[in-house]
Amino acid sequence: MLRSLRDTAPKTILLTAAALFSIFPLLSMFSAALQPQGTAPAGISFPTDPQWHNFVDAWNLANITTLVKSSSILVLGVVPIAMLISAMAAYAIAQLRIPFGNVFFLLLLLGLTLPYEIVVVPLYYQMQSLGLLNTQLGLILPLIGLNMPFAVFWMRTHFQSVPLEISESSWVDGAGPWKAFRHIQLPLAVPALASLGVLMFLSTWNQFLLAIVLIDDPSKRTMAGALQGFIGAHSTDVVLLNAGALLIMAPTILIFLVFQKYFIRAMLAGAVKG
Repeated sequence: MLRSLRDTAPKTILLTAAALFSIFPLLSMFSAALQPQGTAPAGISFPTDPQWHNFVDAWNLANITTLVKSSSILVLGVVPIAMLISAMAAYAIAQLRIPFGNVFFLLLLLGLTLPYEIVVVPLYYQMQSLGLLNTQLGLILPLIGLNMPFAVFWMRTHFQSVPLEISESSWVDGAGPWKAFRHIQLPLAVPALASLGVLMFLSTWNQFLLAIVLIDDPSKRTMAGALQGFIGAHSTDVVLLNAGALLIMAPTILIFLVFQKYFIRAMLAGAVKG
């Protein structure tokens, strides 16, 4: 019993410290958002008369309704398409063993070394030449391409863990590669796809740099991209700033809480099989 406690105590302490380290900033922002407007709150101090209307005021001032629609369009345009393309590419490389598949994979991995700051200028002029500047399509297409290196890497790891005998037996039974992919491989890849979808949702929803460079209209940007304008307009009101920031972060927190089991399952599968 004592030995078990000695083994689990350090892990419990580390997890508790990590949880407090993550939750403390959110609690500080939440307490600040409930203070009277125009004040300068410091630390965590919940008021006796919380000003819940601050969230309503921040919602209206930041035009959150329009931004939610815009961000949702971007997410729906990026995440499903990127998930499908990356799954097919990873399946072809890992299971079908296509010619030069490893070469293509290495070229994709080079994309992981390129930060957005390097490609943003070429992307700007490319979207300009295509006439897609200040359009949501002009942001969706680059985000799909920029997500491909990591997405293919993630899905290839999963498909490599699936025994080749599963695909080979389906081919013997008369199912072609495409039918085997749809009816066998995709159901097996649900945890990996779900966790990949969560990661791409977070990166797309929180996209900041490309949103402000490629789109001039704030109503067509992501919620994170529009945060800059809200900060510029209300930088002196710390209360409204915290309320607006919490509203912008809320969807990402909710999505992670809903899909966390898939994310954890895929991470554990990769740790055991990899």
